[in-house]
Amino acid sequence: MSDTVPEASAEEEGDVPVEPEDDPAAPAPLDVPRTPTGNAEVDARLERLADADHLATDGHMEVYEDVHGGLRDALTALDARPGPPGPPSSYGNRS
Repeated sequence: MSDTVPEASAEEEGDVPVEPEDDPAAPAPLDVPRTPTGNAEVDARLERLADADHLATDGHMEVYEDVHGGLRDALTALDARPGPPGPPSSYGNRS
């Protein structure tokens, strides 16, 4: 009998690389459909959400904050645009 211990192979030590599709902790696309709105700025922000599909969970916040900020800016811009003039007053200036 020998006092030497046989060397463990890479498979036995767990050093075998795990294929991405076999790794349950790897990022996986959510495949959530994004319907175009017709507004190029808004649609670009919604498409940015796809970037989160390739990130680990801790990277999602940056994408979500970027999209949220962009959508908020788009809504704010709607308020800043001048609209059509209001209807004329039906009564005169009575002092």
